[in-house]
Amino acid sequence: MPFAVVGAGADAINLHYRSDGDPALPCLILSNSLGTALSMWDAQADALSDRFHVLRYDTRGHGLSETGPGPGDIARLGRDVLALLDHLGIARAAFCGISMGGLVGQWLAVHAPQRIERLVLANTAASIGSPAAWQARAALVRADGMDAVADGAAARWFTPEFAARETGVVARLVHGLRDQSPEGYAACCDALAGADLRGDVASITAPTLVIAGEFDPVTTVADAAWLAGRIGGASTVTLAASHISNIEAGDRFTDTVRRFLCA
Repeated sequence: MPFAVVGAGADAINLHYRSDGDPALPCLILSNSLGTALSMWDAQADALSDRFHVLRYDTRGHGLSETGPGPGDIARLGRDVLALLDHLGIARAAFCGISMGGLVGQWLAVHAPQRIERLVLANTAASIGSPAAWQARAALVRADGMDAVADGAAARWFTPEFAARETGVVARLVHGLRDQSPEGYAACCDALAGADLRGDVASITAPTLVIAGEFDPVTTVADAAWLAGRIGGASTVTLAASHISNIEAGDRFTDTVRRFLCA
């Protein structure tokens, strides 16, 4: 399993990543949502690795990646991606992030535009939720562990119809969340509490696609429309899904991303 050392000094961690496809192909980075791991992108990596060098990673504090010291912030998560690209000698890449990963993508497109070829922002917003709510969730998991957030995850992530039909898929994701490092999860809650890019996204110049879930209660269709309206030339697609649309509407999500990236 490959790891890259990202961060500096006391902030340095081992970041777990995986690549699929020929490294000579254009690179596509896939960035996971809060409480998941790079395996959430299995279907997309399999389908897109014929056209792209697909690079996935476990966000700091998730999966097999280390957490590092102190509270998280979105800039640190963005710098981790830049360090991973540097480690692999990749100058530019397309980036697709979902939820928290979408905020990371926005930060990269604002602060390192020379590294981002094209941008897909899925089930995300320029500011997700309220700082107080994220701070409360971070305090909850630090005090009581992951069960409190894992118990309600399926209802946040998927429509009732999908959850009833795909019980195995949902169970695996919830199990992964339950086994998540509480401190790693809480540190990313800290990052989300402080992440507000509403004043910055108008500066994004990368061609951008915003994907919304029609039934997403976390980052809504209105959030997607707001983003697309601020990012010059951005387009939007709404899928019949809730928050983790790349799994609930997997084929349509993958086809939509492929058409955008290959246009």
